Amino acid sequence: MTDTADPRPVTSQAAAALAAEPSHERSTSGVGPWPGPREEWPTEPHFDPELLEHGDTRNVIDRYRYWRTEAIKDDLDRQRHLFHVAIENWQHDMNIGSIVRSANAFGADTVHIVGRRRWNKRGAMVTDRYQHVEHREDVAALVAWAREEGVPIIAIDNVPGCVPMETFDWPERCVMLFGQEGPGLSDEAVAASEAVVEITQYGSTRSINASAAAAVAMFSWVQQHSPLRPR
Repeated sequence: MTDTADPRPVTSQAAAALAAEPSHERSTSGVGPWPGPREEWPTEPHFDPELLEHGDTRNVIDRYRYWRTEAIKDDLDRQRHLFHVAIENWQHDMNIGSIVRSANAFGADTVHIVGRRRWNKRGAMVTDRYQHVEHREDVAALVAWAREEGVPIIAIDNVPGCVPMETFDWPERCVMLFGQEGPGLSDEAVAASEAVVEITQYGSTRSINASAAAAVAMFSWVQQHSPLRPR
């Protein structure tokens, strides 16, 4: 689903800026400077004067147009879902960035990157500015954090004994733990998990892209716990 386009047009000045300064954060249709006399511009503290003056071409929904970055993050903090996402054994930076972007889209509380500390943020499309991302030294550190918080770890992998996602009841508070396509999760990670859930596949391939699998799992949780779902 895509966000409805803002009716305010991009001015020629803003269009020239778009062409001169490519950005991974920019959406296909930004908005130009706030229309009307400056004295009529909004003055609420969540608005960014620079964006009001020069336009907002960030990849954000219309609700957050012209908002300060911290104001967006603070507003998201008031409505984040109760699930976390953790990744282990991930070897491709673009996949790490993609999962951060999906976590932002589905309202995850926090993304926990287990093991590696440095990663290429290009795939996140700048959503890491609005998404909590934390580092855990190893699986033991993730487990210690989860136990302290009282949050069960749910592994997503296709190993013997796993539960089909269609039949799994997601805990409202949980950590979804994903491994890289190919090597999957370590034995330590599987052993530390309360349950191991698989994404049922119906074709010939043995696996799907790791970041795609993460998005499927997050949507599965949302389907069960979304406030839009009839109770």
